[in-house]
Amino acid sequence: MAPQFVRANVRDMAGYTPGEQPGPGERVVKLNTNENPFPPSPKVMRAIREIDEESLRRYPSPDAADFRHAAAKLLGLSPDMILAGNGSDDLLTIATRTFIPPGGTLAYPDPTYSLYSVLANLEEAKVATVPWGPDYALPIEALLATKANAIYLANPNAPTGTFVSPMKVSELATVFPGLVLVDEAYADFADDNCIGLVKKHRNVIVTRTMSKGYSLAGMRFGYAIAQPDVIAEMMKVKDSYNCDAISIVAATAAIEDQEYYRQKWEYVRRERQKMSSELTQLGWDVLDSHGNFILARVPSGKGKETYLGLKKAGILVRFFDKPGLNDKIRITIGTAQQNNALIAGVKDLAADGEKPDKVEKAEKPEKPERAEKPEKPEPVVAK
Repeated sequence: MAPQFVRANVRDMAGYTPGEQPGPGERVVKLNTNENPFPPSPKVMRAIREIDEESLRRYPSPDAADFRHAAAKLLGLSPDMILAGNGSDDLLTIATRTFIPPGGTLAYPDPTYSLYSVLANLEEAKVATVPWGPDYALPIEALLATKANAIYLANPNAPTGTFVSPMKVSELATVFPGLVLVDEAYADFADDNCIGLVKKHRNVIVTRTMSKGYSLAGMRFGYAIAQPDVIAEMMKVKDSYNCDAISIVAATAAIEDQEYYRQKWEYVRRERQKMSSELTQLGWDVLDSHGNFILARVPSGKGKETYLGLKKAGILVRFFDKPGLNDKIRITIGTAQQNNALIAGVKDLAADGEKPDKVEKAEKPEKPERAEKPEKPEPVVAK
């Protein structure tokens, strides 16, 4: 039982449940939390090694100025249209605090990213979920009917991987008086995005993360894009120094190395198509995905059993125990070798009635190729 001094809304809410992380030394094929299968750019690693003692002794830039300028240059925007954060979850938290009052309403199509409801509950706001339309079409009329203060839209959506066109998002932003936040955590793996809508619509915010496309999930860095007066209001709400010096340096080096990362994104797209085709041939119903993962219905409809069977075999995937999802599993796109191990595991499950004793897990995971050989680390404090 929670202590009596805990806020009532916190005591009554359910927290976010993150994906499983393997223990130290545990060898698994990890395809459950949508990390990039490749390491960060060698330029990122070099930039981290070159951080000096003074950068660690002093407080970091309060607004991550170097990153904001680098991102603005890449996107063709002004730096005052960008806000950096400790991962895109930090930006979602800032937006919720800034735009949704206690007693207000956050609306979103469901299923989607489960953190949204947690953030609303923390602000003592109500949650209004509406089902997706046919083929995961954006349910504009149903969202408008909620009379919400804000609408959050993961695009590409998680866990489905489906995508809403910028034209449809613009249609929503035109008729909705509140905030439309487009969570583009997986946009690097899609063919389009909604950044262009920010200039057109004052009520549109786009959030991005460096965790997925840029291989910095362990670093925690993200950014929001909006019109300058909107960013200025969010600046009031963020923590004083919400991005540390090392993450600012790493994220800046990453976003400046587009050549390296675009090659990796294209690799993931190819492997996504390959895995989708192979699972379809095995009788799985695979949703067309625009992210670095796929959501697929298990032929038997036994999502949990399949998840547990693969886990027993040393292959981690994601299972969501809720209606509409519990007959499916979500699979991160890994290296070709990791993906082949997943397909082999699925075949073994089918052959053994989804109760395998062992799948080939002794095979050492493929080491992703690097664009260049990393330099020998310098003996600096920031190592």
